[in-house]
Amino acid sequence: MIRTILAIDPGTTESGFAILKGAEIVYAGKIPNQEMKQLVVHSASGQAGGHYEIDELVIERIVSYGMSVGQEVHDTCVWIGRFQERWRSPDRVHLIERKDVKMHVCHNGKAKDKNIRQAMIDMFGAPGTKKNPGPTFGITGDAWQALALAVTLRDSLKA
Repeated sequence: MIRTILAIDPGTTESGFAILKGAEIVYAGKIPNQEMKQLVVHSASGQAGGHYEIDELVIERIVSYGMSVGQEVHDTCVWIGRFQERWRSPDRVHLIERKDVKMHVCHNGKAKDKNIRQAMIDMFGAPGTKKNPGPTFGITGDAWQALALAVTLRDSLKA
């Protein structure tokens, strides 16, 4: 069964996201967190992504690894909870750590954002140009991380 996944790379004021249906990138971008809350609500009710019904929600889990963290990390954690509570079944939201995404898409826990971006381009295709857009055209910044998060969940659901 092909599932449609909404993946969120949360931030303090804006969050990257991707909607993935099987091997198709439906949409990816970055929006203010208030809009993201609405996207999650509409996704939970089957109204997001155009004619796509969202089956799964996955959010990147914050992990400190014993290091002290600042206010921004705490604020992001609050947003994760806000997004999770908006989902139709909050206890069924998938939370995946970034290190697991790095291991899955790059096979290296020390991979950087540029490595994740390249892994997504290798998987889906080059962005291309405005005149000749490719499958990843327009994806920038945190949306790459969200796409990798969606791929990680998609592949784990197949197993």
